[in-house]
Order: sequence, then structure tokens, then C-alpha cells
Amino acid sequence: VNEWSLKIRKEMRVVDRQIRDIQREEEKVKRSVKDAAKKGQKDICVVLAKEMIRSRKAVSKLYASKAHMNSVLMGMKNQLAVLRVAGSLQKSTEVMKAMQSLVKIPEIQATMRELSKEMMKAGIIEEMLEDTFESMDDQEEMEEEAEMEIDRILFEITAG
Repeated sequence: VNEWSLKIRKEMRVVDRQIRDIQREEEKVKRSVKDAAKKGQKDICVVLAKEMIRSRKAVSKLYASKAHMNSVLMGMKNQLAVLRVAGSLQKSTEVMKAMQSLVKIPEIQATMRELSKEMMKAGIIEEMLEDTFESMDDQEEMEEEAEMEIDRILFEITAG
């Protein structure tokens, strides 16, 4: 594509040179028409005027050719860009497929469910342990209160 682009640009420069050459010649013809008109040579003026008209048409055709070449050049660049995007999308698709094969969602979901069950069991066990420890604390408090009550009663009985 780059090689074709270079060739097209080269041809566009050639067309530009041709346009400039024709316009220079047209200026010369214009001067010749003025000179012939001053000399009263009407036949020569008509022939030269027709030549100027032909040169203007040629310039118009050359500009159209140049525009067409530019259009082809832009079309090629556009196609190249589309191909690059398509290649990028293809690579992106390959990466997505690879990621899907690496990350197996059903397995992850099953693992998470098992982990959740384990954590729930651990939470229940933790609650049971907390309840047990709380009841042990209650028993210790009760024993302390019982000892204090016994000490108080013994103090009353012994009267000091």
C-alpha cells in the first residue's frame, strides 16, 4: 500500500507540473493574442483564442485526474485502516477467548459456594463457641456470687 501511495503521489506531482506548464503556455498565448489584436490580425486572434480554450479544458481535465488520484489514494488509506482495525479486533477476540479458557466461571462459582458454606459453618460454630463461653462466664459469676453469699452468711453466723 505504501508503495502504491508513493507512485500515486509521484503521478500527482507530474500532473501538477503539466498544469503549470499549460498555464505558462496559456499566458504566452494570451500575450500573443494581445499582440495580434494590436496588429489587427483577427484570424490569428481567433486561432489563438481557440488554443486558450483548449488549454483551459486540458487544465480542467488534469485537475479532475488529480482529484481522482487523490480519491484513490484516500480510498487505499481507508482500506488499510479498516484492515488494521479488523486485525486489532481479531487479536482482541483471541485474547478474550484465551481469557475465557483461563477463567472458568462455573468452577469459580462452585468454589465460592463451597467457601460460603464453609464460612457459614464456621460462623455457626463461632456463635456456638461464643454462647458456650458466655455461659461459662455466667457460671463463674454465679460461683463468685455463691461464694460471696456463703462468706456473708458465715460472717453473720459467726457474728464477725
